[in-house]
Amino acid sequence: MEEREYYGKYYEPLQELKGEVLQWLDDIVAAIAGEQGEVPVEHIRSRIKSPEGLQEKLKRKGLQENVEEAMCQISDIIGFRLVTHFVGDVYRIVQYIKEDGRYTVIKEKDYISSPKQNGYRSYHVILECPFCGTENERLRVEIQIRTIAMDCWASLEHEMRYKKHIENAALIEKELKRCAGEMASTDLSMQTLRDMIRKE
Repeated sequence: MEEREYYGKYYEPLQELKGEVLQWLDDIVAAIAGEQGEVPVEHIRSRIKSPEGLQEKLKRKGLQENVEEAMCQISDIIGFRLVTHFVGDVYRIVQYIKEDGRYTVIKEKDYISSPKQNGYRSYHVILECPFCGTENERLRVEIQIRTIAMDCWASLEHEMRYKKHIENAALIEKELKRCAGEMASTDLSMQTLRDMIRKE
């Protein structure tokens, strides 16, 4: 099913809110770039959750499988991902998001300092945004901020999770977890080296 058909009256407002938050994030990145003298983000991606993805999530959570329920209960119908060069940039962006005040931060999950069991690292921020047409006229959106290394790892882990009938799955999971630790160590080393260079 196409997004426009599935989301119905919510489709245009969702597209509008996605554009507004994306522009706001672009402005934050530009402000940091103005201070640092370099752009801290490799790229920003945004998306509205596919009808299939949303239905699967509602089902997994034991919720009614309709758009109205999703608007009230699901926090990542609209999602954004900012991929940075260095770990310090992740926390700088989070600081700007919280201090700006345009949207209300209602939840944070720091999977960088406290990784998931499988090795996943990223910083998640849930925002509450004005949104016309819903029961409470607010909608939650999710922002994920991570380094290039973390993003590379997450892409591979996502492929592994959703592909069926993988040979040596246990071995691959073990290796992925080991790689996550090594990449995190490299991320921290690169941050330290950058700090040392700039100190000089």
